[in-house]
Amino acid sequence: MRKAILAKLLVFGALVSGATVAASADAPKTKMTTDIPKSITAPEQLDTSIGKLRFFDGVPTGNTVQTVYDYLDRSRAVNVFLNSIPAMSMYALRAGQASIGADASNKIAIWDNLMDSKTLLLTGNTSTMYAVGFLDLAKDGPTVIDLPPGMLGVLDDMAFRYMTDLGVAGPDKGKGGKFLVLPPGYKGDVPDGYFVVPSKTNGVWVFTRGYLDKKLPLDKAIRTASANIRDKMKVYPLVQANNPPKTEFINVSGKNFNTVLPNDVSFFTKLHDLIQREPDDFLGPEAKGMMAAIGIEKGKPFAPDARMKKILKDAASIGNAAARTISFFPRYPGNMIYGNKSAWMMAYADKDTTFEKNGAYNLDARVLFHFGYIVVSPAMAVTVAGKGSDYGLIALDAAKRPLDGSKTYKLHLPPNPPAKDFWALTLYDTQTRSQLQTDQQFPTLGSQTKGIKKNTDGSYDIYFSSKPPKGKEGNWLQTVPGKSWWLALRIYGPLEPWIKQSWRPGEIELVK
Repeated sequence: MRKAILAKLLVFGALVSGATVAASADAPKTKMTTDIPKSITAPEQLDTSIGKLRFFDGVPTGNTVQTVYDYLDRSRAVNVFLNSIPAMSMYALRAGQASIGADASNKIAIWDNLMDSKTLLLTGNTSTMYAVGFLDLAKDGPTVIDLPPGMLGVLDDMAFRYMTDLGVAGPDKGKGGKFLVLPPGYKGDVPDGYFVVPSKTNGVWVFTRGYLDKKLPLDKAIRTASANIRDKMKVYPLVQANNPPKTEFINVSGKNFNTVLPNDVSFFTKLHDLIQREPDDFLGPEAKGMMAAIGIEKGKPFAPDARMKKILKDAASIGNAAARTISFFPRYPGNMIYGNKSAWMMAYADKDTTFEKNGAYNLDARVLFHFGYIVVSPAMAVTVAGKGSDYGLIALDAAKRPLDGSKTYKLHLPPNPPAKDFWALTLYDTQTRSQLQTDQQFPTLGSQTKGIKKNTDGSYDIYFSSKPPKGKEGNWLQTVPGKSWWLALRIYGPLEPWIKQSWRPGEIELVK
């Protein structure tokens, strides 16, 4: 139908393109003639960024019809790409976890030996123990998560919207307990004794992490954190509460698998697949309509023709470029920690996890976060002295240039980094936004790193290069020639000097 209408319009445009265009400019005066403002008319020709657009008395002629429809389809596809990054990031997480065997609600991927750079996962850290799973509420119905004590986690839905915190920041207050997650529109009975969490989507990401006891030697702290999760965490359908299936744990430390969303035209095919598995209206009418405009609809095949495939490929390339521009050169002031003169930025603009400002979505802020980061929880954007964690991120040098793995850089940290627990610096790959893969298994160093040296005044100088500067081996993180990189500074238990910015890290300086 759509092709037939477009064909008729093109034929009409061709027929009228040869007609005289003077009719509009020199229309005769009549008894009913009104002076018409030029602002409400179309001239014979418009010069635009998409080419010359021509009209016969306001009606598009010639190639204008095709040019405009190509532009509309491309612009809508770019819009879909950028606005669907949160959902597609969740899709990629689910697919990645399933690829290593965590393909059911009772199967949990755990990094028993912490996460290293083998795992492609957005901004994963090397300092806490991750354990993640996925619920399938369409298959299992109401599902129970029996959470161990001493955890920190969150439930996010398939649009990457916050549902509830688990553990220390959640209703169990870190004591553990049973959470009951209800499917969309659930009307059945809800038993007592649970922290009840309704979901708007069938898929739910279960993200948890166990902190390492800093009073214990590292190897023992790792074993203790793993045992707490493996021995006490359980996930099962409510209908099987009397005889729950065993929760399976899959050790994925050191395993190579991908959980990062695609940047190419496959983005749209996978988005169509995601839409089929979720309630029809879970993203709202605006997003639903924009997707339908490019052929992505629930219950219908996604079958773009050759013209549309070309447009979608172009849109994915533009969307990818836009996401990377927003991520590495943000223009929204709320993403900058110390103002525009510094390259240090934060993931949650204005410390807002809803990505709203004055009742409107902050579109750039939402893209920046979801393209590079995961886990949405208000607890991650509330800085309380001595509790939780806070982050600074930097991807440019002091001259606002991309960081080059073939060069040597230095970062100065003033004396007494304001961390009650510990601080850590981790390198990431600008392509994957995952840990940078080098000869160093864990591309991290910080206050817990053996061999790191302070300056005489208690400050630190950290070096980044492909080979360690002589005498600086303990304060060095390896980079890769031909690759860029970026850095996260994590402050665990941030203190007042960090919160009030009386202590701040230096810029990344090129060492000449």
